[in-house]
Amino acid sequence: MNILVTSVTALAPLVWGTTYVVTTELLPPGHPLFAALVRALPAGLIAIALTRTLPRGTWWLRATTLGLLNIGLFLPLLFVSAERLPGGVAATLGAAQPLIVAVLAVAVLRQNPSAWHFAWGIVGVAGVGLVVIGPDAGFDPVGVAAGLAGTSAMALGVILTKRWGRPDGVGPTAYAGWQLTAGGLFLLPVTSIFEGAPPAVDGPAALGYLWLGLPGCLIAYILWFRGITMLPVTSVAVLGLLSPMMAALLGAVLLDQLLSPTQLLGFALALAAIVAAQLTPRSLSQPPTPSEMDQPLTITVVGAAGMAGSRIVAEAGRQGHQVTAVLPGPPVGHPASRGHRRSR
Repeated sequence: MNILVTSVTALAPLVWGTTYVVTTELLPPGHPLFAALVRALPAGLIAIALTRTLPRGTWWLRATTLGLLNIGLFLPLLFVSAERLPGGVAATLGAAQPLIVAVLAVAVLRQNPSAWHFAWGIVGVAGVGLVVIGPDAGFDPVGVAAGLAGTSAMALGVILTKRWGRPDGVGPTAYAGWQLTAGGLFLLPVTSIFEGAPPAVDGPAALGYLWLGLPGCLIAYILWFRGITMLPVTSVAVLGLLSPMMAALLGAVLLDQLLSPTQLLGFALALAAIVAAQLTPRSLSQPPTPSEMDQPLTITVVGAAGMAGSRIVAEAGRQGHQVTAVLPGPPVGHPASRGHRRSR
């Protein structure tokens, strides 16, 4: 478990958790698609302008696909769900993303099924449900379908981000900029068709859009995509549970929405799921074979004088393997072959 990378990645869903308070308290009502557009497109263009890096070759298609899944489809479906369902129900549907990611990791990434991550994913959904679902919650079929579709779209985006990685020499800022721009360009005609003219923007609304666009979108997605490439994908996905928890916490602190004992129990369950998903019990890992634990290997390295060959020889010797370095003359036993035996 990389605590530093995990902690930095967790900042993204924590910032996303401020969206509800900012939207309800600062932004003009009735224009959720415009909010999504203003949040994504300017941030993407800023990232591209800063990095001066555009996709090449197949990455035009890949960046467009990821932008549609993570931004262009996810945000509109999220807003449809939020408008047709109580906020708690919509948030709980979003909390199902770790479970969908766990399934897709098996189907797309060919990872072994993990009962550990499935179980804690269920606990996380239950915890978020206890935090955010009230007694008057209703279930609109269209809203439920939109919520699940949006959650599935982003889950697939997370999986494909992990599978494709980033192109060589491209940093997370440019990578996030490609996706935000692609998603924003998709939202541009959609917003025009369904919402028409943009709303009037006053001072508080401008501050709200600025917050959602820079910390809430550009910086958050840079950290999020960076985390996906560096951490196990199922561990990253469960960090998304922090978003509805932050929204509920801000509601309690800023909007005087008191938390009940049931909600506090939900917080405890969700936090336990987040922490547990970052860990993998040793019993779930493939145990090393006796030869891997106890016995050195006999390795012959052809071209040992080159850059790659010399590194291989040095590393093999450090691990205690018997190394024969093949040079432009007779084979010579490399001194690294006298390295210490690896302890268990």
